[in-house]
Amino acid sequence: MKKHILSIDDEAEICGILQTVLTMEGYRVSIAGSAEDARRIVQSDPPDLIILDQQLEDTDGLTLAEEIRTTLPTMPILLLTGLIFTADVIHKISSNNVSSYLPKTSKLDTICNEVKRLLGDSDHHQ
Repeated sequence: MKKHILSIDDEAEICGILQTVLTMEGYRVSIAGSAEDARRIVQSDPPDLIILDQQLEDTDGLTLAEEIRTTLPTMPILLLTGLIFTADVIHKISSNNVSSYLPKTSKLDTICNEVKRLLGDSDHHQ
């Protein structure tokens, strides 16, 4: 069965690119444009991994990650953001509710490799 990834970003273009690339890698990808949509998908169709933007229209990614952790404590969450964080902030983020952090400017193969690492799919090809 294909692993399910939820991409949460209010920029539809980013979600579309991630959905295309990750689907080609053999994953099933759902898209949420808001925290409200994300909550609904997490409840009805829990993903195996969440890719989360830091800046959402209705909340911020870290707040949403914390909320998701209360119901899915072991869910890998990749924070993909346009914000540039200092090393201290990245350490605080990753030690709390986010499994990993990448800037949105990362190459698509870097993002795919990190998704595979977080899912334990290092040789994932279906």
